Amino acid sequence: MSSLFGLSHNVTLLVWALVAIVLLIVFIAKFKWNPFVVLLMTAVFLGLIVGMQPNDVIKSVTGGFGGTLGTIAIVIGLGTMLGKMMAESGGAEQIANTIIDKFGERRIAYSILFVAIIIGIPVFFEVGVILLIPILYTLVKKTKKPMLAIGIPLVTGLSVAHGLIPPHPAPMIAIEAYHADIGKTILFSLLVGIPSAILAGPIFAKFISKRIQVDPPADLVEQFATKDVKRPPGFGITILTILMPVILMLIGSAASIIDPDGTSGFTMFCKFIGHEIIALLIATVFAFFSLGFARGFSKEQVSKFTMDCLAPTASIILIIGGGGAFKGVLIDSGVGKAIAAIATNANLNLIVFAFLVAALIRLATGSSSVAMTTAAGIVTPVLAATPGANVELVVLATGAGSLIMSHVNDAGFWLVKEFLNMSVPQTLKSWTVLETILSLSAFVLTLCLSFIF
Repeated sequence: MSSLFGLSHNVTLLVWALVAIVLLIVFIAKFKWNPFVVLLMTAVFLGLIVGMQPNDVIKSVTGGFGGTLGTIAIVIGLGTMLGKMMAESGGAEQIANTIIDKFGERRIAYSILFVAIIIGIPVFFEVGVILLIPILYTLVKKTKKPMLAIGIPLVTGLSVAHGLIPPHPAPMIAIEAYHADIGKTILFSLLVGIPSAILAGPIFAKFISKRIQVDPPADLVEQFATKDVKRPPGFGITILTILMPVILMLIGSAASIIDPDGTSGFTMFCKFIGHEIIALLIATVFAFFSLGFARGFSKEQVSKFTMDCLAPTASIILIIGGGGAFKGVLIDSGVGKAIAAIATNANLNLIVFAFLVAALIRLATGSSSVAMTTAAGIVTPVLAATPGANVELVVLATGAGSLIMSHVNDAGFWLVKEFLNMSVPQTLKSWTVLETILSLSAFVLTLCLSFIF
């Protein structure tokens, strides 16, 4: 089965990979099957159809699954706990109110964008939306502004953090796969992400909010009423808690740059606390005190918060692991090398290649995390065959591609539709367009940086 109508081996592998991806699309988008199950099915199908031995297929699936989740599952769990502590303590609202007071109502769109980026760094997009929706509804009522004028910048900030800014788990997938430096990636992600977010957020919101008029849904306004926290944390301690993992990672990267050999005890210590798992663990434990015990919560309450918040992450973790299993088969079956050979012969720019691969998978599956994971498996062998490439920019190109054109096969599409009280056509004209603007502008800026660095 590994040869198809006399085509070359590499082309045959690509054809079967394309068939597998089409099956992925059909079962997820058309038949609404569970993405985790479909990813495993297509991984097994691809492995068998290209001629892998059954035992090797199983090893590729389990190895790809476990290898992907080795770090990411821990990052997801700790990041979700950190986000939950922020919500229960009132820290999220404290950040929003303080920044809004500083910026004023006229700059409300930029204020909420900034808040969403900060809050979006440690949490998943869906969690960030739920954290910020109470603040959004309160701001719409208080300022009398159109909901999309504030809502579009909010979801843009969360989206740019999800796709581009470490230590969010999605870009961490590509960082792990490409062996990129986290500190450099954070720096480049800010250079690329902030201008892109301003364009897709406040600027686009000013245009679209005049053309789509919606009001907050009454039932959700009641459900997401802001909690009455007796002793909310201050702005400073909340910011410190949320940004602590980023600060620790930057310290680790700085130590690596200053002492490349890493022979001194101090450098080893900085690199240890700068590892994403240790940095998030430190920040999460700190949050138990700064946003938990210090706010008057009992140890039972803090324990309950951190247990309750983990259940919704199970499906996310499994889907990412499924993407890793599919990636494992892509690599072990030789599809990755086949794509690498064809891409190398075509002399396609690596930044363009990474963007296009992630964008196609995003369009196919609807999941930016699956797009990031699967694209990483395809791009990695091409990257290995391209010495001297700026791997941090390849991470950003992959992230930019994974954000493009969210539509009806994306859970985020329906989440935004419901919380912003829009119809499907309105969501396509607003959310889908902003994701495309964000993706393309991030890609163009990444491409520009690649000519400089």
